[in-house]
Amino acid sequence: MQQRILFIMLCTVLIMLFTFDNIPAKEIRVWGGKTTDYTDSNGNVWYGGQKTKQSWGGWIEKEPRAAEDRQLTAAAKKLAMDEGYDEELFYAVSWAQYPDVVKVDLNTGRGTFDVTYLVGEHWSPNNRGFDIIIEDEIVEALYVTPGDDEIDIKRYEGIQVRDTVMSFVFAGNPDAGKTDRNAMFSGIEVIPSQLAIDPKQKLTTTWGSLKTQ
Repeated sequence: MQQRILFIMLCTVLIMLFTFDNIPAKEIRVWGGKTTDYTDSNGNVWYGGQKTKQSWGGWIEKEPRAAEDRQLTAAAKKLAMDEGYDEELFYAVSWAQYPDVVKVDLNTGRGTFDVTYLVGEHWSPNNRGFDIIIEDEIVEALYVTPGDDEIDIKRYEGIQVRDTVMSFVFAGNPDAGKTDRNAMFSGIEVIPSQLAIDPKQKLTTTWGSLKTQ
């Protein structure tokens, strides 16, 4: 009887491990400063980043603040369009007042992913410094957001998730030398690497601050 119980327990553990290993990697998109979801012009759904404990994930520990300014330069609008993103995705942000940080977990499943960070700046042009941290690694240290009503798009490839949840932290960095350390994001796009578009097929853009012409 005891051996049978042990056998059943072993089978249960093996089934759980097999199920855990086979959670499919998913693409997830989140837009900041919003509680509602948004379907973009390409048919992609962007979940509202001001939510927590959703099937896709959500903010953790402390709810981010939200802000919105529906202004972009003509050059910023063109960059968004050229890169295949609706300009609406850059209007709002989820942000934290330093020393608070923005923390977001996404239930991606296990795998390797390409991550795109989107941001629109309307309050502290070229003056906001923070770190972008994914899976406990600083992928962008001392990041500085762009100029007034401009946007930035940053890509980080080959991010590995071993526990089915991709963690993000946006944290103000006092070493950035900037007076505004309030970290933020307008959008996060996570796509399994095997599904990602070959960057050679997209318009080549020099990432960094987009300067007004």
